[in-house]
Amino acid sequence: MTARTTHLDAGVRTAMRALSAAAKKGLGDPGLAELVQIRASQLNHCAFCLDMHLKIAREQGVEEDRIQLLTAWEEAEDVYSERERAALALTEAVTRLTDGFVPDAVYERAARHFDDARLAHLIGLITVINGWNRLMVARRITPGSTQW
Repeated sequence: MTARTTHLDAGVRTAMRALSAAAKKGLGDPGLAELVQIRASQLNHCAFCLDMHLKIAREQGVEEDRIQLLTAWEEAEDVYSERERAALALTEAVTRLTDGFVPDAVYERAARHFDDARLAHLIGLITVINGWNRLMVARRITPGSTQW
């Protein structure tokens, strides 16, 4: 196995936790926040974050079918509200950024369902979970690990 570090600077960890908390609070929808974090973590193949956010979603009462169908949310039209679908589309666009920007149609769709403040918090949440995913994947932190 390649040498790697599991160390994460305490200041970085504290700052990332503060960013996560602020984004979640500002979004004002804990269940949606977990769905967004799960979806980004699926796209980024972050087992640590998936494990953590799946547990939190269940603890918060997110229905099991909504968790199970998240990888196919576009086809599961009756499972997610249009607001949730707009947030998930934005999550995928921000997470992938393959064209270097979020397509206007995706942004406009989200803007129809979130006021400016909540949209800013949603984008912040997506950005932070992508950062967490990269921190965990780069260090190969396994599900359930206490080394984060």
